[in-house]
Amino acid sequence: MNITIFIILLYIFVLFGVAWYSTKISEGEGVIEDYFLASRGFPAYIVAVMLTGIAVGGASTIGVAESAYTQGISAGMYNAAWGAGAIVVGFTIAAKLRQLTVTTIPEIFGNYYDDAGRIIAVIGQVIIQIVITSLQYVAGGAILSALLPNIFTVTTGSIFTAVVLGFVALVGGYWGAGLTNLINVIVIYIGVIIGGIMSIRQVGGIETIVTELPADIPWFDPVAGVGMAMVIAWFVVMITQAHSVQAVGQIAFAAEDEKTAKKGFLLAGLIILPVGFICALFGIVAAVQFPGLEDPAMALPQVVMGLSPVVAGLTLAGLWASSISTTVGLLLGTSTLVVSDIWKNYIQEDISPDKEQIISRFVVVLITALTLLLALTIEGILDALLLGLTLTTAYTVVLLFTLFIPKLCRKSSAFWTIFTGIVFLLIWFIVPAIRIVSHPIFLAWPLALVTFLIISFVDKRPANIPDKLT
Repeated sequence: MNITIFIILLYIFVLFGVAWYSTKISEGEGVIEDYFLASRGFPAYIVAVMLTGIAVGGASTIGVAESAYTQGISAGMYNAAWGAGAIVVGFTIAAKLRQLTVTTIPEIFGNYYDDAGRIIAVIGQVIIQIVITSLQYVAGGAILSALLPNIFTVTTGSIFTAVVLGFVALVGGYWGAGLTNLINVIVIYIGVIIGGIMSIRQVGGIETIVTELPADIPWFDPVAGVGMAMVIAWFVVMITQAHSVQAVGQIAFAAEDEKTAKKGFLLAGLIILPVGFICALFGIVAAVQFPGLEDPAMALPQVVMGLSPVVAGLTLAGLWASSISTTVGLLLGTSTLVVSDIWKNYIQEDISPDKEQIISRFVVVLITALTLLLALTIEGILDALLLGLTLTTAYTVVLLFTLFIPKLCRKSSAFWTIFTGIVFLLIWFIVPAIRIVSHPIFLAWPLALVTFLIISFVDKRPANIPDKLT
């Protein structure tokens, strides 16, 4: 058997084994607590690798290399922005989120604002996470099509990726996601570091790369390639979304306690920071080895497949692990929203534990299928991801006011702030004339702040925020 294929199959076997093992460590506290929150038992290192797994996905590896193929090392600032987001959350609200002992971000809005705020929050969160999840299938498909071009296309590779990660999520639940991400993060770093070193050596070293690259692109400038405006946009988007995306917040909810949540987020930020620059080097090497690629998303896989079988297998396993690690957490986060905020609140409030278990797993399968269908239509990994994450601005504004300035919060604040954010993003797509800035995030923040403050004066009904939060 081809050694590269053997390494991938061994990796899949280990993931399935860990997912099965995780079913044996449940503490029996109920479906939501066990399956979706790991009985709130994550230690700091699992919090860290779980968040790293969410952050270091297809966009952070394949997408960064795709961007670096034409823009250089500055594409790695995408991961630096993600790391900064984790660190900022660690210092600001990670402990506060754990203290709330809730299950979802929309649950916070439902508890302190109104049902309309909770419903629209669920809708927006589901949209955000479905977009992010779909992108991971695309990245996974690109990797497998490069690894086994006679077996997989990008489309069939995306389907296979969805099946594997769907199985891990279905069987293992949140403990399974945490334990498999511990393996995934190790595999990711071993793979990209070894692959990065060997790919540079293969083309003759850094000096050769510098000599053969086109001179009209600032390949090794940390900012100039993508531009200062885009770098700032990345940092604003990633710090914003890290405060309010369900898949991120759910990690804090699952921590053992407040201190553990904070430590885990800070550690994750440090782990996340460097990987983007390593993956950007693959894109630069590809610009030397494979100029004129029709699909820049294949830059990283193409470079890796030119390495020795063992190195190629390790690197591609690490890259595929990045897609798996992100998507399992996202699938479970989206399913938690559907089961906790929709099914148990508006469809079947008195559902039995057995039925809840069935519904929870059915929702995981359904979300896997829906996100796969969307994945088959997406192009431009980083662009699509950043636009989807812009919607988190409204959530972050509401959450920050809730936790730090509750006296300005009103019953309808959550609904109108999120609704305005959704409408704005739709208009951004439909009406090009409003694109007066380089990225919608630069308009999303002032719009969300102004909307929230207007509602604080118009609506005289205070939100139901207990004093203990402040």
